[in-house]
Amino acid sequence: MYVRAEIIVKGAVQGVGFRFFTMHEARRLRLNGTVGNLPNGDVKVVVEGEKSAVLTLIKNLRIGPSFSHVTQIDIDWQKPKNEFNDFRVVYY
Repeated sequence: MYVRAEIIVKGAVQGVGFRFFTMHEARRLRLNGTVGNLPNGDVKVVVEGEKSAVLTLIKNLRIGPSFSHVTQIDIDWQKPKNEFNDFRVVYY
């Protein structure tokens, strides 16, 4: 099943390579979407792809790169929009 999720990752997730970790994992899982830092210190991930791959990405985001510390992940499941051709870092 093809799904879309908007994910907000909270904790020590900026300045620790979290965006590039997310991009690498998403591309490895063949997911499309974006990741970017939010002004409040959170990281926003918008991802589309097979549900099993999205769930694997979410599991990996809970761990994050070695210097991160994830305290909370909020997930908003949505209908896919098929607006992405790849996965990339964006700037808000």
